[in-house]
Amino acid sequence: MPDAQLRDRIAAELTRTRQRTALLTDAVDTDDLMRQHSTIMSPLVWDLAHVGNQEELWLVRDVGGREPVRHDIDDLYDAFKQPRRDRPSLPLLPPAEARAYLRTVRDKVFDLLDRVRFDERPLVADGFAFGMIVQHEQQHDETMLATHQLRVGRPVLGAPPPPPADRPVTGEVLVPAGPFEMGTSTDPWALDNERPAHRVHLPAYLIDAAPVSNGDYRAFVADGGYDDPRWWSDAGWAHRQAAGLTAPMHWRRDGDGWAYQRFGRWSPLRDDEPVVHVCYFEAEAYAAWAGKRLPTEAEWEKAARWDPATGRSRRHPWGDADPTPAHANLGQRHLWPAPIGAYPAGASPLGVHQLIGDVWEWTASPFTGYPGFAAFPYREYSEVFFGDTYRVLRGGSFGTDRAACRGTFRNWDLPIRRQIFSGFRCARDPRPGEADG
Repeated sequence: MPDAQLRDRIAAELTRTRQRTALLTDAVDTDDLMRQHSTIMSPLVWDLAHVGNQEELWLVRDVGGREPVRHDIDDLYDAFKQPRRDRPSLPLLPPAEARAYLRTVRDKVFDLLDRVRFDERPLVADGFAFGMIVQHEQQHDETMLATHQLRVGRPVLGAPPPPPADRPVTGEVLVPAGPFEMGTSTDPWALDNERPAHRVHLPAYLIDAAPVSNGDYRAFVADGGYDDPRWWSDAGWAHRQAAGLTAPMHWRRDGDGWAYQRFGRWSPLRDDEPVVHVCYFEAEAYAAWAGKRLPTEAEWEKAARWDPATGRSRRHPWGDADPTPAHANLGQRHLWPAPIGAYPAGASPLGVHQLIGDVWEWTASPFTGYPGFAAFPYREYSEVFFGDTYRVLRGGSFGTDRAACRGTFRNWDLPIRRQIFSGFRCARDPRPGEADG
């Protein structure tokens, strides 16, 4: 991409992202911004200043070589030094000061953007450092959206409903045995844990054509799934008992049925939407009850990216083009998952639907580095989280921006977490004869 075109793209992405940050933080008053709405989430004002501090550290100081804007606040907004539960007690910048800080940093970033050479070093090649900051802010925007879902009080966010489905999507899709290319070595803004591209050979498997729906999951609840340890792993059952889990987060009994709370509003549960706000252990238990299992992340990615006609892996299920509103429910255009089957244009070549957007999908895989992994530009983005503690989620949610979502993108979280916009789909091994076509 020519430098002038790349500069225009970066400026547009930075501006678009900051508009979303403003929407999420201008929607509530100062007290609400300073308040911690859950001990596992930051006050919204911490996220606000944190995205500015990361932009200053990487773009103003590192890429631009400029003097610090606010060196005195670096420790306050260091996510590793300041656990979330402690952030409300810190001397955080009040909202007006935080917004002024972000404006000052952004002015300096736009100034250096006019001068930077994109061939100087790997950090700025193809605009990577700027893309990293865009994705970082969008990730915090999704986190702030999840905080809004946890707020106690009147609703402040509104968005039109998702489109209806042309027709329901049901059943399973057979993914034939064979190799595919997993990860990427060429996507210019891909993060270190997505790299490098490598060949993975998988046996044949079947994967659900769509995410598990509320109606599917409601059957598990009605069948006593939360009371039967047969379906739960030992760790899952221990957590289910300790946390008192009886249904997905934000569900409550409503007469003979269920209601679901969306950003402060209660409405009847819709059976045709993907289930959301379930933790890994709940997803694992449902899969066992259904006679299936969770897919590995390699299985998820092959179903999403592999094109049997060409043998190559696409950037997205529908191809290499960026997402449009016809492809996926992304970017907070809607405030809940779309009905199953709502995005036929976004299906993969194998006919697997809604792999991008709507809900993050739990996989069975722990978060580890790919063969040949190299931390870049710092270990704390990915490498320090590698191991068996975290589980990988794929695909993005209705709250994920297109800049932070692609077929290779990897999210990860603790298996007990369900404040995130998380759902799942199931997979299974073929029965005798099923893999023969």
